[in-house]
Amino acid sequence: MPAKIETFTPAAQRSRYWNRYMETLPRAKLDALHLRKLQLLLRYAYEHSAFYRATFDKAGLKPGDVRSLDDFKRKVPFTDKKDFVHLQQERPPYGDTLAAPFELLAHHCETSGTTGVPLAIPYTMYDTERYGESWCYAFWALGIRPEDTVYFAFNWGNFAGLWSTYWGVRRFGARVISGGGADTKGHIANILRMKPTVLCATPTYALRIAHAAKEMGHDMRASSVKFVVGGGEPGPFALPALRQALDDAWDARSCDQMGIAEIDAFGVGDAGRNGVLVNEMNVFCWSIDPDTMREVPDGEVGENIVTSYVNSAQPLINYRTHDLVRRIPGGADGRTWTRFEGVILGRTDFMITVRGTNVYPTAVENLIGEVKGVSSHYQMILSKEGPLDQMEIEFEPVKGIGEAAWPALAEALARHIHAALKVRIDCRAVPVESLPRYELKTKRIVDKRPKELRRALDRF
Repeated sequence: MPAKIETFTPAAQRSRYWNRYMETLPRAKLDALHLRKLQLLLRYAYEHSAFYRATFDKAGLKPGDVRSLDDFKRKVPFTDKKDFVHLQQERPPYGDTLAAPFELLAHHCETSGTTGVPLAIPYTMYDTERYGESWCYAFWALGIRPEDTVYFAFNWGNFAGLWSTYWGVRRFGARVISGGGADTKGHIANILRMKPTVLCATPTYALRIAHAAKEMGHDMRASSVKFVVGGGEPGPFALPALRQALDDAWDARSCDQMGIAEIDAFGVGDAGRNGVLVNEMNVFCWSIDPDTMREVPDGEVGENIVTSYVNSAQPLINYRTHDLVRRIPGGADGRTWTRFEGVILGRTDFMITVRGTNVYPTAVENLIGEVKGVSSHYQMILSKEGPLDQMEIEFEPVKGIGEAAWPALAEALARHIHAALKVRIDCRAVPVESLPRYELKTKRIVDKRPKELRRALDRF
């Protein structure tokens, strides 16, 4: 842990739990609580949402038919983002999915996908309070306390990711400073002048701020920032190299929260920043084999299926996330919540075949961060050669590595990927600062394949 945090307020020595009772509840009691919540949710959705009433009726399901968690998994139909997007396009803004009266809606957000039609997400005031509560677990585990000050380098558009973080800070009781419409230089000036202890931004933009400050003659490692909280894109928990880069750039401790905009920020990091724990106060998760649609046991990779207790406006029940995860029973530090080892391991709806080998871009992304000398600025370029997908990686070397060393660095990256995935991917170093920079979700994938062959990229 950086020295700057070791001298933090003695409040950091208080209880390690935000909610000791729920975080340590025995599994049998957790499962009983889940069943009760699911039964109530099914009844609520059936009675108030035209979409769920029609869906359940078509499946021959009545809410009272679910008497066990196994009943829930076997009998309740799956839902998918595309279902909701389709209905919203037919009858904007929300189709017939609402379960809460329109006049009770308190906030509107949208998904931030890089392609396709965004999903509109309605929230009641209750939903925003519950969603924000999820962030409190992460803040507390990291060492953040209500006496901290949080600076948001965020433009406050409809992007759901960092709005939920804001709700969390308000619920937590910490002080909020908004960066508003400031540019990068403005954020640097604000941080130096107002001295926040927590920076909230997308992880790659937090790095950009630190690098830009250095070029202006400011070392952000000496700033007041002790914690960097990321959101909106794969971050410190999913990418250890990015976590280290953030820690080093700010001499601070970085974290993020695994989440899905329309669901909840339900993947809570622990103090060791080793994977994430499922916030079982707010969601119920289980995993399936996406080919057979049958449940997979703990310890095996499967698609995460989630039901949210947060969304009273637009319920999401047995929702297919298309995220591949490995569930591990029990957490750490006495926590009983399920852990996702390695966070997100891939996507069921975005896989390409490179030279005859199935490749998930997420797996490649994780490997890129493991090669010394390769910076956090890179992009994966997809193309089509005959019947086969092709991938090329362009990356910026770490500053200070001479151009003469670039070919060897590119070869080292290609070898590392080949050793792990058994496929050869062309890698190429490009000049520092030549790849695009983004303030919100970073676009890692450039898809040059014919339009009709492109896959959904909303989560990358």
